[in-house]
Amino acid sequence: MPLSDDQPHTRTRLPVGEQPSSLAAGRQPRPLRTLLTVLVVVTLLVVAISIANRGKPDPSGTPAGGSADRATSTATTGAGPAPSGDQPVDTTANGIAAGFPHTDQGAQSAAANYAVAIGSADMFRTDSRHTIVATIADPTATPTLQARLDQGFGGDTVTRYGLDAQGRAPKGLTFVSRTVPVGTKSVGYSDTETKVEVWCTGLTGLAGERSVLPVVANWFTLTFTLRWTGSDWKLTDYASRQGPAPMPGDQQAATADEITGAVQQFGGFRYAR
Repeated sequence: MPLSDDQPHTRTRLPVGEQPSSLAAGRQPRPLRTLLTVLVVVTLLVVAISIANRGKPDPSGTPAGGSADRATSTATTGAGPAPSGDQPVDTTANGIAAGFPHTDQGAQSAAANYAVAIGSADMFRTDSRHTIVATIADPTATPTLQARLDQGFGGDTVTRYGLDAQGRAPKGLTFVSRTVPVGTKSVGYSDTETKVEVWCTGLTGLAGERSVLPVVANWFTLTFTLRWTGSDWKLTDYASRQGPAPMPGDQQAATADEITGAVQQFGGFRYAR
């Protein structure tokens, strides 16, 4: 039976959890969408700040994105092999650089140039070998060094390379012996005496169509003991060891004519630390 207007009405108040879904949906906030919006805005701000600061120098001297320790480490490791910037000496004695400064860098420059002289083809000929030793050696050490180098470059050595007793190559062939310093390192420098290690690569062999000893590359380290004589650094002792050698590159070997032409056409250098 329908209710009349004068009859009392009864209202039922449901608990919040039992509200009709349509009413709850109308008043419910959307936290997930809000969180995503905030994250997108923050990410865009970070990217914009990073791009703006990428090219700006750090006032502390530290590269962007790095630490002070990393910058210090880089500077320290780079200081050793970095060139000094000093010009090579402009004086020579018997074709070998001379008149090096009375400094650590001067001693290293002397050692590099002496390595070139000792590794040259002239060392396989008696007369030119004696001239080289007399030029680079301390006078007090010359007799001992001369005897060692005569033994090392004469006798069986010239025979092993296919040279005659005077160090001359067979007719039609070119004997190649060239040393190229890659770097130097001073060991225990003092004003009167020092040791210098010279890391080198070298070419040795006979270039020519009939050569049974083709020109090959090798790597070695020379250790020179140098003494200040009052006017220049002079050699008193030496030693050598193999390496360190890098992995060989994937290159096609040059022909005998190309090697001969290169040796005859490309001159060497004076070296300075």
